[in-house]
Amino acid sequence: HVQLVKSGGDLVQPGGSLRLSCVVSGFSWDYYAAGWFRQAPGQELEDIACINITDRSTYYADSVNGRFTISRDNAKNTIYLQMNSLKPEDTAVYYCAARESSLRSTSYTQYTYWGQGTQVTVSS
Repeated sequence: HVQLVKSGGDLVQPGGSLRLSCVVSGFSWDYYAAGWFRQAPGQELEDIACINITDRSTYYADSVNGRFTISRDNAKNTIYLQMNSLKPEDTAVYYCAARESSLRSTSYTQYTYWGQGTQVTVSS
């Protein structure tokens, strides 16, 4: 079971910040690479960030690089996405996902478990 928790509200003003947390039960993040994806209306699912298990190597899409940070706290079985300097174009449904591998992937087809998705709206 993957539960996505949002800290900071549903509606954020441009320039604001929001943190998403992805808590899992039934398995441990110790054995899974993690990814954050988003889907805006009328657009395809986009991988915006992902992280390896061991060396914690990360990937960021150009659209969020420098503004978003993915991190993991295996002791809390939680993956985080810190989103800063939010823009209206960041408005989308956000998903966390777990991949049965130590290595991250940018392909959503490589992920086995998915959170329920949470809406993030950036607007003034």
